[in-house]
Amino acid sequence: MKLATFAAGGSVSYGVVTDAGLVDAGARLPDLPDLAAVLRSDGLGRVAKLPTGSVDFTASDVKWLKPIERPGKTVCVGVNYAGRNAEYKDNADQQKYPSLFLRIPESFVAHQEPLIRPPESVQLDYEGEIALIIGRAGRRIAREKAMEHVAGYTVCNEGTVRDWCRHGKFNVTAGKNFAHTGSIGPVFVTKDDVGGGPLRLITRVNGEVRQDETTDRLIFSMPALVAYISTFCTLEPGDIIVTGTPTGAGVRFDPPRFLVAGDRIDVEVPGVGLLTNVVEDE
Repeated sequence: MKLATFAAGGSVSYGVVTDAGLVDAGARLPDLPDLAAVLRSDGLGRVAKLPTGSVDFTASDVKWLKPIERPGKTVCVGVNYAGRNAEYKDNADQQKYPSLFLRIPESFVAHQEPLIRPPESVQLDYEGEIALIIGRAGRRIAREKAMEHVAGYTVCNEGTVRDWCRHGKFNVTAGKNFAHTGSIGPVFVTKDDVGGGPLRLITRVNGEVRQDETTDRLIFSMPALVAYISTFCTLEPGDIIVTGTPTGAGVRFDPPRFLVAGDRIDVEVPGVGLLTNVVEDE
C-alpha cells in the first residue's frame, strides 16, 4: 500500500495512492487525522480496507506534503555503504558502531518543493537515501525482531551544507539542519508492498546518475540500525531512520560538484518512489 500526505481544496489530508490517483483516507477515517495517528493507533489495516475503485483526487490535483509531517525524531546514519569509508581518505578503520545524528523537521521539504541553498555557503550537497518509518514502539529491540517495528519505507535526499559540518571538531548538526536543504517523500510504502529483497537507490542530478547502489551493501543493515538506535532511545510510531548514502555525493568529486540554483535532483528507489526537487537560492 502506498500512502501520502497531501493538500487539496484548502485542506490537508492523507490517503492511499493508486495508479489513478488518491483515495482520501482522512475524510473517511476522521478518528485518524493523519498518518502519524494511523501508526500510533495500529490503523494501517483500517486504511487498507478502504475501497480504492474510484479516487478523490488525481496526482495533479494535490500538493504533495512530507509523508510524516512532523516526526517525533529523525535519526540519520552516516558512512553506511561499502566504499564510503574510503571516500574520506583518512586511512581510518571501518567503524564498529553506526555514526548517528538528528535532523529537525524544518530541514526537510516535500516532493516537488524547492531545496533552498542558504547564503552562508556554496557547498550544498545531495545525499540520496532510503528511510524507514517506524510503525511499532520499542526499546532495546532484538535484531531478529527489528523489522516487525518498521511500517515501511520512503525516499530521502539528506541534503547537507558541507562546510558547516566542520565548524566544530565532532559536530555535523549545523550542516545537516539548514532549513529546507533536504527532502523526503513523496509516498510512504508499507513493508508488505515492497518485499524482502535488496532495494536499489539511484540519485540523478540534471539527469546524470551520480549514485547507484543496493541495500545489500549497507555496512549496518536496517535491522542492525533499529536494534542499535533503540538501545539508547525508545523508537515510536512515526519516527524515521534515514539509513545512509552511497558513494557519489558531490563533495567526493575532484573538484567537488556542489548544487547551484536550477539544479534538479531525482532520488529514485524502484518500488518505493521517485523524489524530485529543484534548487533555489534563498
